[in-house]
Amino acid sequence: MSYDAKFRVWRGDEGEGELVDYTVEVNEGEVVLDIIHRLQATQAPDLAVRWNCKAGKCGSCSAEVNGMPRLMCMTRMSTFEPDETITVTPVRTFPVIRDLVTDVSYNYEKAQQIPSFDPGDTKPGEFRMQQVDVERSQEFRKCIECFLCNNVCHVIRDHEENKPGFAGPRFLMRIAELEMHPADVADRRNIAQEDHGLGFCNITKCCTEVCPEHIKITDNALIPMKERVAGRRYDPVVWLGSKLGIVKKGQDTPSA
Repeated sequence: MSYDAKFRVWRGDEGEGELVDYTVEVNEGEVVLDIIHRLQATQAPDLAVRWNCKAGKCGSCSAEVNGMPRLMCMTRMSTFEPDETITVTPVRTFPVIRDLVTDVSYNYEKAQQIPSFDPGDTKPGEFRMQQVDVERSQEFRKCIECFLCNNVCHVIRDHEENKPGFAGPRFLMRIAELEMHPADVADRRNIAQEDHGLGFCNITKCCTEVCPEHIKITDNALIPMKERVAGRRYDPVVWLGSKLGIVKKGQDTPSA
C-alpha cells in the first residue's frame, strides 16, 4: 500500500537556507532515506545528502527528523502517521555545507589528537585477555561514527568556546576504551582531563539516548573515566604514588 506523505526538507548552504515543502510517494516498508532518494529522483535532483551503506553501519546519513537526531536509513516511515508532516534538517551542531550535508571535520581532527593503542613491549602472541575485558572493548568498538552523540552534546552544541578543548562523547569513549584495555600500557587519565575536556561532561546521558548502536556511552565509558581521573587527581596517596612513579595504569594504590 502506498500513500503520499508531506515532507519539509531544509535546503540551502552555509550562507542561508529554508524549509521547502514536498509531497512524496511512500511505499510499505520504506525508510526516510528511501523517500529522500525518491525526492532526488523526481522533484529535487540537486538535493545534497550524504549516505553510503543504507544498513545502519556507516553512520553517513545522520540528520534530524522531526527534531530528533537519527540515521535516516534506520528511521522507518511506519513510525509516523500518514497525515503527519515530516521535517528533515541537517544535524544542528556542525556547519552546513549544502542541504542535509554538514562539515563533520571537527570529529576527525579530534580523532587524530588521541594517542593510538600502545602495547608497550608485548610481543604478538604473548598477551592473554579475560573475556570480560574483551567484551568491554567490543561494546565501544560497535561505534559507527555517525557523530549523533557529539551532535546532541550541549558542551559542543551550545558552547562554541569549548570546542578546541573538548573531544566530545565519541572520542572520550575512545580514550576510555584504550584506558580500560589491559594490553594498553599508556595512562590516559591526564590527557582525558587536561587535553580532551572530560571535566566538561556533566553526564546528562543525551549521547547514550541517540546512539543507534545502543552503546551505554555515559554509564560504561564516561562515568568510569571520571572515576579513574578523580582517583588519580584527588586521592592524596594515589597522587603521591603517581608523582613517584609507583602507581601504574589502572592502579588506585601505590605498588610495593
